[in-house]
Amino acid sequence: MNRVVEHSEEAAAFLKDEKRAAWHDETLWFVRAKRDKAAHKVADWEELRETASQIKDHTLSNLDEYLIQFEKKAKENGIIVHWASDGNEHNQIVYDILTKNNVKHVVKSKSMLTEECQLNHFLHYKGMAVVDTDLGEYIVQLRHEQPSHIVLPAIHLKKEDVSKTFHEHLHTEKDNIDPTYLTRAARKVLREKFITADAAITGVNFAIAETGGFVICTNEGNADLGAHANKIHIACMGIEKIIPKAEHLGVFLRLLARSATGQPITTYSSHFHRPKEGQQMHIVLVDNGRTRQLGREEFRNSLKCIRCAACFNTCPVYRRSGGHSYHNSVAGPIGAILAPNLDMKANADLPFASTLCGSCTNVCPVKINIHEQLWSWRQILMKEGYGGFAKKSAMKTMAAVLSNSGLYRLSGKMGRRFMGWFPALINNKLNPWSKQRDMPAPPKQSFNEWYKNNRKNG
Repeated sequence: MNRVVEHSEEAAAFLKDEKRAAWHDETLWFVRAKRDKAAHKVADWEELRETASQIKDHTLSNLDEYLIQFEKKAKENGIIVHWASDGNEHNQIVYDILTKNNVKHVVKSKSMLTEECQLNHFLHYKGMAVVDTDLGEYIVQLRHEQPSHIVLPAIHLKKEDVSKTFHEHLHTEKDNIDPTYLTRAARKVLREKFITADAAITGVNFAIAETGGFVICTNEGNADLGAHANKIHIACMGIEKIIPKAEHLGVFLRLLARSATGQPITTYSSHFHRPKEGQQMHIVLVDNGRTRQLGREEFRNSLKCIRCAACFNTCPVYRRSGGHSYHNSVAGPIGAILAPNLDMKANADLPFASTLCGSCTNVCPVKINIHEQLWSWRQILMKEGYGGFAKKSAMKTMAAVLSNSGLYRLSGKMGRRFMGWFPALINNKLNPWSKQRDMPAPPKQSFNEWYKNNRKNG
């Protein structure tokens, strides 16, 4: 999807509805608090995080070997394995499977990889009907929006929005905002879609090299219903989802749901090892920039990500700006690391959409140093000329002032005087900092001056 506006502009649009923005902030912080409570109930939580991190480190260092092992085992199990170098090839492979089998109607469970590859748009363009069956995904699909959150796709919407959307598309009772009524209305439609579909597409949470099987985690069971009700099951997976052994799976399942929603475990953790009798089971292994990220030493461990979205829920910027301001399938702090790898120019704004507070790193279940990688991207983007002339000039000016003690003291003295004499120069609509706040009154003296005076007096 081509970017039209930058994060700051989209965030400003989201913040115009102050009540919604505050509600969004509070709701996600509530989820973050649930994560903390769930984590504190596990005595070996930090040991689990360290173990998961080490497993992922080991896997990424031997990724080629584990992918080949997985392919061999999966084929032995009767699964048809495909390889895709990028999103376009992934989409074409899926389309070819569907057309070869005369498929016209597809049900899809939540898959961030297919969102990344824009599979829905591709298949719709080719004349196929694709229905997202996760409730949140279905809601945003009806609204022609992309998910704003990788675990809670419709978190930016309130009951009133869903009611209006369902009334328009499903002809439900106008202004009925009862969650049970709305959920049942969606279930009735989606059950029909499951029954009449010709194929099911799912994502993959974990793939086990040792067994050739894969695991899908959902809370609604929609992936299971789609996969078991259809004769064709296509699982789409980023190559980083591999783990070496089945015994490692328990580590990640204990971390995933607790980090994502504060649950002990997802309602459904479904294991797929082979197709049922008379069924085709395909798995598409997708690179799409992942090996390039793997080769970037300072960013390689971003591929550890298990898509729990804990970094979303804790990030003060994401919570106040909304997911759509990131103009990518994966928003939030981790998305701001992954997106520039795919298109540096189009996503140059995202690593700057952060306070670098480190909260994202603190909650990451696989110990990705997210805030440090955001900082590293900033250095690269500025060096490559993607930071913009104004930012580059401002940084050079600041560097010159901050590296010269005499110039720094002179600038501070002049700044305090001008702010005192002409406050309108600072508190005006042209200064972005004063749009939601007034700059404080300038102090009469600097700390350095105060310290010298008081040291003499003391």
